[in-house]
Amino acid sequence: MKYHQKPNIYANQIELKVEDLQRSLDFYQRIIGLKVIDKTDQRAVLSADGIQPLVTIEQPQDIQRKEPRRTGLYHYAILLPSRADLASMIRHFIKTGYPLQGASDHDVSEALYLSDPDGNGIEIYSDRPSSAWEWRGNEIVMGTNALDVQSIMEEWDGKPWAGLPQGTIMGHIHLHVNSIEKAKKFYCEGLGFEVVTSYGKQALFISTGKYHHHIGLNIWNGTNASPPSDNSVGMSSFTLVLPSEEFLQRTINQLERIGSSIISEDGALAVLDPSGSKIKLIVE
Repeated sequence: MKYHQKPNIYANQIELKVEDLQRSLDFYQRIIGLKVIDKTDQRAVLSADGIQPLVTIEQPQDIQRKEPRRTGLYHYAILLPSRADLASMIRHFIKTGYPLQGASDHDVSEALYLSDPDGNGIEIYSDRPSSAWEWRGNEIVMGTNALDVQSIMEEWDGKPWAGLPQGTIMGHIHLHVNSIEKAKKFYCEGLGFEVVTSYGKQALFISTGKYHHHIGLNIWNGTNASPPSDNSVGMSSFTLVLPSEEFLQRTINQLERIGSSIISEDGALAVLDPSGSKIKLIVE
């Protein structure tokens, strides 16, 4: 997981608003395999390893169902340590009968797609070795091909599924935005990401350290899409980890230079992207 440590910038957790906390808890524990590390009547913090928060779910009192065709979360992506772990996850989904929305071979990775009970998108994937990734200059080759499930299942280690394995992390965040150009300026000039590939003018993939992508951006909900209401189901925020306090200060200066305002909440720093998604900035 060298792409999710210093000196890279990467997402390590996400906060979601849900309509029914208990329903979501059942899903995230029984279907996804996360562990509860903290819980109140309205909020639960979930982890793969029992230590590091990965997904936080909260049920606000005035919550409303997810609004269609808004900016915000397209999906968050859980990165498994190995292809064998992906095989175990496939067996688990077959056993539970939980419906998947897709499965793809992206050349650099192999992925499963589904949604939680509120329609928050989730990708669960494993990476191919970076030595097998194809680069054309500074652009990485990523496709969308049929997943070879039989080949993956041949790597199953025979162990029964017991939740997400140790070493599972947040792989990337993929967002609906309302302008690719504004998003590119914010994430690249402001936060310091680099473009690694694009799908025409519809989607952009960015990273640090030559990962295939730490963040995906698309306009598939329309260039006139507006942010969701504060009380809508969906993403509250996601957290980006920066490599040092010096880097954080430099990032703040870059963000302010392009017109973004830094928000201080309970001692933590955050910023809104041009489409209204909140990003918390931390140093670990």
